[in-house]
Amino acid sequence: MRLLVAEDDSTSRKLLEHILRGWGYDVLAVADGRRAWEELQGEAPPPLAILDWEMPELDGVDVCRRARAASTPSPPYIILLTARSAKEDIVTGLDAGADDFLTKPFHREELRARVEVGRRFVKLNAELIESRERLRVLALTDTLTGIMNRRAVLETLLRETSRAGRDGDSLAVGMLDIDFFKRVNDTVGHAAGDEVLKEVAQRSLDALRVSDSLGRFGGEEFLLILPDANAKLAGPVLERVRRAVSASPIAAGNSRLEVTVSIGGAVWTGQSIDELIRQADDALYTAKARGRNRVELAAARACPPLKCLVDA
Repeated sequence: MRLLVAEDDSTSRKLLEHILRGWGYDVLAVADGRRAWEELQGEAPPPLAILDWEMPELDGVDVCRRARAASTPSPPYIILLTARSAKEDIVTGLDAGADDFLTKPFHREELRARVEVGRRFVKLNAELIESRERLRVLALTDTLTGIMNRRAVLETLLRETSRAGRDGDSLAVGMLDIDFFKRVNDTVGHAAGDEVLKEVAQRSLDALRVSDSLGRFGGEEFLLILPDANAKLAGPVLERVRRAVSASPIAAGNSRLEVTVSIGGAVWTGQSIDELIRQADDALYTAKARGRNRVELAAARACPPLKCLVDA
């Protein structure tokens, strides 16, 4: 683990560095508070720090205050090192944001114990952040296909419409539905149906542009989001997805299934998200009514300014 030592006295600094390296820490030693603060603001700041109270430029208490005022999910664990031992000084240091307090001259084993407490805290905090991130990803991911779930793709669409409205960019969506999917479940089983869903999602992703997004909207329906796409560009992108899905049979269990999809597209012109999705859904039903395995685009509709304001 990387550990920052900030101590202006060269003898004490070298002693701390020698001891801590002997315990297996990767030690970064600096001689003043300003340099310590710079290191704590870096791209990969040390998670554990021992700061002397009395230092030039910035003292240890000032560095503590700045570190605690900074907005970061992983604040450093700070041990304040000082010759001061009055209760008032300890309270001042802890109030400033120090996690622990060690008086000079320090006892080697006490230093080891306090640093070990800090190391355990940093490790547990990192595990907590990782666990929280996993939960956040799980909450926004469709567990079967691994793509965004309905909540996540709608949040993405909200962000993209806001961005398009702010920057004056175009935006289109597509509603994709697997043709005769119920027949797949009924004839070869739900496990095979799951394989079809996963493969359709993967083939669709592979056919989309890097800037595009895909989410499972529900059942066998997928929502495609195409930033910077007007009606002229959206059609070819959606057609590429359709062709990619039906390019070759999909292996599902012991079967190889010919799978096609129908896609309805709509261009955002300022309408509400509900209205945009409804237009894409209507175009999807048109594609199905015209024989399936095809792309249909909804006619572009200008959104009356007053209605846009009401729907927003």
